[in-house]
Amino acid sequence: MYLGVGAGDDEAAGKYLVEKVASLRVFEDERGRMSLDLAAVGGAALVMPQFTLYGDVRGGRRPDFTAAMEPVRANALYEDFVAGMRARGLAVATGEFRAEMWVESVNDGPVTLLVDSARLF
Repeated sequence: MYLGVGAGDDEAAGKYLVEKVASLRVFEDERGRMSLDLAAVGGAALVMPQFTLYGDVRGGRRPDFTAAMEPVRANALYEDFVAGMRARGLAVATGEFRAEMWVESVNDGPVTLLVDSARLF
């Protein structure tokens, strides 16, 4: 999963995301219905810090990243999120904050979800 931290985010937003993400029932059961969460399938999470999720391109041709939180505070909230997932007993691998990374991803299934701590959608 990619985790972006916005300028208005705080510890409460991070706790909400931990609870929401860890408990999302997005894995199929024996009937093919999405009714199992990450722990139920013995899964693990890869959490990648991704400030570019806050890139706003509505105003022109160059992304504006002013909605992203400043790096020191954003890293602390990212680390809090990872710790919260681990506290729920989930295995979590991480990316490196503020590093250029090559990430290879294989999506298994037709579902991609966007979870917003502000609950705007």
